[in-house]
Amino acid sequence: MYAALEFERALARGADLDVTLVNHDNFFLFTPMLHEVAASDLDITNIVSPIRKLLRRVTFFHGEIEAVDLAQKRVGLSHGHEQHCHSLPYDHLVLALGSTTNFFNIPGLASRAFTMKSLSDAIVLRNHLIANLEEADFECGAGFRAPLLNFVVAGGGFAGVETIAAMNDFLREAVRFFPHLREDMLRIILVSAGRIILPELGEKLGTYAQRKLAEQKVEIHANCKVTAVTDHEVTLSDGTMVPTNTLVWTAGISPHVLLNTLPCLKTKGRVLVNEYLEVSEWPGVWALGDCALVPDLKTGEHHPPTAQHALREGRMAARNILATIRGDEKKPFLYSTIGLLAPIGKRTGVANILGVNFSGFIAWWLWRTIYLLKLPRFEKKVLVALDWTLDVLFSKDLVHFRTTRHRTPQPTQDEWQKPA
Repeated sequence: MYAALEFERALARGADLDVTLVNHDNFFLFTPMLHEVAASDLDITNIVSPIRKLLRRVTFFHGEIEAVDLAQKRVGLSHGHEQHCHSLPYDHLVLALGSTTNFFNIPGLASRAFTMKSLSDAIVLRNHLIANLEEADFECGAGFRAPLLNFVVAGGGFAGVETIAAMNDFLREAVRFFPHLREDMLRIILVSAGRIILPELGEKLGTYAQRKLAEQKVEIHANCKVTAVTDHEVTLSDGTMVPTNTLVWTAGISPHVLLNTLPCLKTKGRVLVNEYLEVSEWPGVWALGDCALVPDLKTGEHHPPTAQHALREGRMAARNILATIRGDEKKPFLYSTIGLLAPIGKRTGVANILGVNFSGFIAWWLWRTIYLLKLPRFEKKVLVALDWTLDVLFSKDLVHFRTTRHRTPQPTQDEWQKPA
């Protein structure tokens, strides 16, 4: 998207280009706020921007990428209900395919776990949490109720911590509206493979976040992994067996499977590029974000697969393509992480900005302020700010949205009159 926005500016200045963006969704998702949709803090459409409103000069193709032929410089596409196929030629190709969830071949995990990668993931999880509370409210036996009120999140990184913090706030506020449930019936568990959570922020902030979550009654299993999962139970490597039908998996990512079909150099599935974000052995092919290994000239390592790096990589890739077309000199991608932030529930957070640590309310306020400013489009900024303001004044919404359409036979008059 940020590469396309850079081309959009070039086209506005009169550049002679034909640019096409291909995406399977017709919107741009602002993923840092995804957990707030799952926890009813934000309306489901307020963190997405329609691509056609963001791009007026760049052509948008709403469909799927089926194949890439680097030798013939063509991309195979499909779209529509009937999956019509197209073949699109290119002079320059930007690979920004992102990543997919890695389930580490744990049997049954992929089919049973919830993930937090897309807008539909957040909506499905939100519906599931509300449905579990509704069902548990009318279950008489504790044995039937416990699996509905136990919730497990696997992954001690940013996605896992932000998700469990939002879930914990939502569930503990919502449970008071269910007359047969009490807050002490809830069991909310975070499973982290590391010794401390949020290792990217350092031990001090990680320990602080861990302590704050524990104070909020989140059960943390550190140095622990999920080893097995069934429809009604999750088994952990420390021997704990949790009766539950809710496992949110945020414990790993893999490069997009389409990259496996490309005849270019890769490491652990990610495309190797030079400092200009170009695939060296294939001129005209560029890669960035989660699907690429981008060298960091300052450290000799690689840039981390985070949003703040990816959006700048997108801009730089577009600028280097424009420089190549004009015959100008390309510029290397040089960037150092400005900061890392994470909300951890109850209007508290942790942050490291330019090497300075922040925690508590100020870190939470910084997280909301910074990401609100980064959210695309003024209209969405206003809507999100309004949602946050209303969240202070009113309780979270408990509406259970039906995401599928059920057709059930209507009962006869005799059936209506049968005693319950």
